[in-house]
Amino acid sequence: MKNNVFNVVLLQALPASGKSEVRNFMAHVEPKRLQEEFHIGENLQLDDFPYVHMMRRIDDELAAMGFDRVFYPGEEPFKDGRDWGTLCNLLNEDYHDLMNRNVIKCDSAAQLLFARIDRAALAAGIMPRLGLLDEKVRAKLAGILEKEARKMLDEKHAGYPESFDNKTIIIECARGGPDGAEMPLSGTFGYQYSLPMFCPEILENAVILYIWVTPEESRRKNADRADPNDPGSNLHHGVPMAVMLGDYGCDDMEYLVNNTEVENTLTIAAHGKTYHIPIGIFDNRVDKTSFLRAEPDKWDKAKVYEVTKAIKHATDTMYKSYNK
Repeated sequence: MKNNVFNVVLLQALPASGKSEVRNFMAHVEPKRLQEEFHIGENLQLDDFPYVHMMRRIDDELAAMGFDRVFYPGEEPFKDGRDWGTLCNLLNEDYHDLMNRNVIKCDSAAQLLFARIDRAALAAGIMPRLGLLDEKVRAKLAGILEKEARKMLDEKHAGYPESFDNKTIIIECARGGPDGAEMPLSGTFGYQYSLPMFCPEILENAVILYIWVTPEESRRKNADRADPNDPGSNLHHGVPMAVMLGDYGCDDMEYLVNNTEVENTLTIAAHGKTYHIPIGIFDNRVDKTSFLRAEPDKWDKAKVYEVTKAIKHATDTMYKSYNK
């Protein structure tokens, strides 16, 4: 049901554009003000980065055991681009689990994660991979990754609210295409491929907050934020340069905005329907958000004002289309 807050915000941009920094900013805005000024309720957050991180962890451990990597050939893009759809399907499942407060009891969180990845990949058209590993290899791999997988699962369950009143689900993900690619992006690249992969329940309730930076600025900020001692962190992880150029050398959001049927929306054909999803654009081409990585008591007031103004412009635009 629509009220004065968005039900679902798809927070999207190239890597290091400021998505996690904007999330961090919103987490420190007083709830009443966040709702009244930005139409955003208490945040419930979903993100596909932890799955990307765990896919790389799985590959690294398989390689260390002398087996072929499953998802990535190395510090490079996906072996199979349909895994962008795998990530969307994992988010779909997280959304349904959240809405139903589905607490999953299991002996091994890592084995559960393996099964979930295979199931999500199958929905994207990819045959199971982890389930076809030798049983002893899979058990050893699960043992190595159990602590990390259990932490992910516990954090997921801990995020379930008692009520969804005045709550906004923030779904964060980045999509793009190869450096120099022509529009529209083809195959499994970009938002044109990934947005229709989201389930109807998300698309029916969603708006898009897009943080706009150039690919060059994305690469610069990615290098600046990367902390090799914290590769699983939302705020400090770094994307390999081969991936930045091969998967995020451009993105197709501007193309989709310019080729929509309804102004200030994206036209998404999916599940036998056409969705017009409201979009607001936060222009971060001149960096407004890097300071938000610091502790809040160190934030510069003038910079906070600029971020506030830019986000409010975007959310006001989204809200005008949201309640039509």
